[in-house]
This record gives sequence, structure tokens and C-alpha cells, in this order.
Amino acid sequence: MKKDIPYRDQLIELSKLYKINEVRSYLQSKKHLTTSQIELILLKNKIPLPAHSYNKKKIAEIKFKEQVITNIVLTIALLGFITSLITIRPYIKLVTSEVKFTHIAKEYKSNFQPKDKLSKNSNKTKKLDSSNEDLGMDTKITLNLFEDLEYNLKNIRSGSHVKRVYLRQLPKDLKKIKSTQKKKDTFIKIVMPLILDENSKILENRKKLFKILSKQHNSRGERVWLKRRFEDYEIKNEDVTELKLRMDIIPVSIAIAQAAKESGWGTSRFALEGNAMFGQWTYGKDGIAPLKREKNKGHKVLKFPMLRSSVQAYKNNLNTHLGYREFREKRAELRRRNKKISGLALVDYLHKYAATGREYTKVLKIIINQNDLTDFDNAILMNSSSQSSSLTL
Repeated sequence: MKKDIPYRDQLIELSKLYKINEVRSYLQSKKHLTTSQIELILLKNKIPLPAHSYNKKKIAEIKFKEQVITNIVLTIALLGFITSLITIRPYIKLVTSEVKFTHIAKEYKSNFQPKDKLSKNSNKTKKLDSSNEDLGMDTKITLNLFEDLEYNLKNIRSGSHVKRVYLRQLPKDLKKIKSTQKKKDTFIKIVMPLILDENSKILENRKKLFKILSKQHNSRGERVWLKRRFEDYEIKNEDVTELKLRMDIIPVSIAIAQAAKESGWGTSRFALEGNAMFGQWTYGKDGIAPLKREKNKGHKVLKFPMLRSSVQAYKNNLNTHLGYREFREKRAELRRRNKKISGLALVDYLHKYAATGREYTKVLKIIINQNDLTDFDNAILMNSSSQSSSLTL
């Protein structure tokens, strides 16, 4: 732009160049705009002015005001960023630990080789019990992993927290472990973290539920959350009393006992082929047909993509099916009396789970008592913010 062009004309040219409609509309309507007004319009649209400028004091004030606003916005953004970092720090630690333990899991798998290729001096080979040398690779990896993580039931019974070790499926040759006690302990160590994790999620939701119900007015997000919980627990007419009845934990001792009974301590065909630990039936396609099924029967045992899915379906079954209403009512009564929710206090109310009825609950009691499973009703899953986080295999 040439220097001999009048300053006002320079401003008008700038407004045309940057397509400032406000100036153009004023000019088209033949309204008179002062030089200062044009300057202010250009500044408002963040257009730099020519070197020569009228009303410099006013323009300086505008620039100062814009700078102050910019600084305030940047400060708020920075504080928000710092606050978000503090808020998500536990989740960052959890994800970091997940990655770390997943890497460890891969190392375990890569460090194991077929039996004929194992080095005689291998540290991994030295760890293996000589009585279990015919075990498959998955079982060897699982046993050594538990050993390296110092994950044992004796410590848990003494009050130690349960390691967050989640197996996707059971070792295929778990039944080859020669020691019956070791086989049972291994199964319990596989199943217990999954059960506790589901119970932990239920307790978190239960806490949120009571917090929402204590308010006189709920936000839109809280109402949406509540509606989804009604759907999850298959409750019609948004019956809050029924939701409180259904949204509660399953005692660990009962869940382990039923998993042991229905899966043969993790050795049944349904458990190994379909991750089905609780023997739930289905009449759909997604199931495994029993070999000795009667001809007039069309049921199958429901199969799952991973063990966790089986535990989730089992939990949903006990918390929603009409056949276990008495179980849920007794559990609620224990809550009202401020009593511990234990397996032995509730196991008698699961007689409708199997065709054998009361005989079935007697068997569950025997499993619970013989294996001291009530010790695990007080078990606590290791906090996600602790040094040893979760490991999924």
C-alpha cells in the first residue's frame, strides 16, 4: 500500500482486503464512519493498523484490555490442565502399570520354549516342580507367574490384598497338576481376582446410587446413569427399592464354590472350551451341547469369549433372575442388620440354581467348609494406585 494514500482510505482498503462486512455495509448505506470508528472495527477483527494512527490513546486501551483478557484465558486454561493432570494421575499410573505387566506377561511367554528345546541350565526350568514336568506351557507360565508375584492364598488369609491378575482363560491342562491341593489353590487364585473386581464395580455403583438418591434434585447426567442401571438390572417402572435390592455383591466364597462345582475346579470341557465356569444354560446358538444330553432336551451350556465374561454373566444371573429373589432379600436383610455378607449365611437360598435343589446347596457348603473359602469373604482387591497393578493374561 502506497504512503501517499490518505490514512482513512488506507483503513477502508484494509477493510476491503480483509473482507470486513461491517465496514462495507456502513459504506454501502452511505453512513458516515469516523476514522476512529473504522480503526476500532479493524482492531476488533484483529486487523493490524497502518503505521500512522489516530486516537492512539483509545487504541492502546483496547490493546491492553485484549492482552489482559488473553492472559486471563491462558491462566484459566493452564490451571485447568494442571487440575486435570492431578485428577487423572491415578489412572495414568494404572495404565502405565497395565502396560508394564502386559510386557512381563509377554516375556513369560517368550522365555518358555517347547520341552525338547529347554536348556538344562535354564532358570525357568529350575523353578518348576519336578513332579509337574509333564505340564503344558500355559500351566507352567501360570504357576511361575504366581510364584514370582508372590501371589499365594496363605498371605491373603493373613490379610494381604489380592493381586490384580486376570487370566483370559484357564490353563488347558490344569488337571495334570498332581497335587490336588495345588490344583485347587491355583484355580482359586485364577477366579478370585475376577470375582472381587466385579464386586468392586458393584460397590462403586451402589455408593453412587445412594449418593444420587440422597439429593433432592439430580443432574441430567445422574438421571441418565440411573436409567441405565434400571436397564442393567432388568427393572421395570424404575423401582428404586428393587434396584437397591439387586445392586449388591456376591459373596466370594459362594462364587468360588459354585465355579469349582460347575467346572470341576477348572477342568470341565465347558470351562476349557467355552470359559463357562458357572454352568449357565442357553437355548441359543452360542453354547456347547452336553455330550450326554437327553434327546428331548435342547439346552446348551453358555460359552464366553473370556473368563471375565463368565463371571459377569453369573453375577447378573444371581442379581436379576426371579429364582434368586429370596437370596437377594436375605442379603438385603443382612445389610439392614449391619451384618457381614457371608457365603454360609446365603448359600441355602441358591437351591433353585440346580435341579438337585437342597442337595446342591449341601454340596456347596461342603466345598466352602473343606476349603475354608469363608476366609476370602473379607478379601480385598489390591488398590489400583498401589505399586503392583493389574496383569491380564
